[in-house]
Amino acid sequence: MSAVSDVVCHGRFPAPVRAPELEILIPAYNEERRLSHTIMALAGHLRRRRINGSLRVIDNGSSDRTAECVDRAAAAGAPVTVTGCSRRGKGAAVARGMLTSTARWVGFCDADLATPAEAVDDALAELRAGRQVVIGSRRCEGAELQLRQPFVRRVGGAGFRLLARRYSGPVTDTQCGFKFFEAQAARAVFSQVKLAGFAFDLEVVSRARTLGLSVVEIPVAWRDQEGSTFRLVADGRKVAGELWRLHREVPTAGRIRRHALRAAA
Repeated sequence: MSAVSDVVCHGRFPAPVRAPELEILIPAYNEERRLSHTIMALAGHLRRRRINGSLRVIDNGSSDRTAECVDRAAAAGAPVTVTGCSRRGKGAAVARGMLTSTARWVGFCDADLATPAEAVDDALAELRAGRQVVIGSRRCEGAELQLRQPFVRRVGGAGFRLLARRYSGPVTDTQCGFKFFEAQAARAVFSQVKLAGFAFDLEVVSRARTLGLSVVEIPVAWRDQEGSTFRLVADGRKVAGELWRLHREVPTAGRIRRHALRAAA
């Protein structure tokens, strides 16, 4: 099956007349095996909690039946559509969704639903309380790791966190695929995001801090899912390249603090 066009946003049923209060984006590349479960789990939670929300899959050039999974879920009653994104990379898919959302609040989660749907409640509570950026964390107090990552990914993650500290500031987990935003904050952040690969989450956090947005971490339950293709050497080189690009374009945590002190003086 061919990939979904950038301009396509479809489902079997028309979009609701009333814009959703919350939109959850699901970036997906060849996710036909697990996407249906994720959509139905999220849709069921929105329905049970009576949240005025919708789902949108951002198809990142899939060659499988990812888009058909969305149509089947919509036919079964799930409030879901699909939008295409031809630029490769999860960061590109998320940015496309964020910049085209019309909801009051918008967030994204991974297609494998490593963070359960129930975490949406905590994120939404923070947004309703006035927070502009809500970041799911597997490392802050109260987080629960139900199944740890393989050793290679843990080694890669530890090295990345060490290098990322200068950009992440007090944020303990930049890479968890569960982040939510107030709409204007999302547009401000993602209109500046350049990276599309593994380090894009770090850029999002760093951009939010540079813009002076209110950022909060919430503890999440997290379970590693099968299907990762991370390679320590090959992918590590790509990440190093992205970090170098980030270094040239985004202020470090230390520079942000210095700018804030000068502004307050």
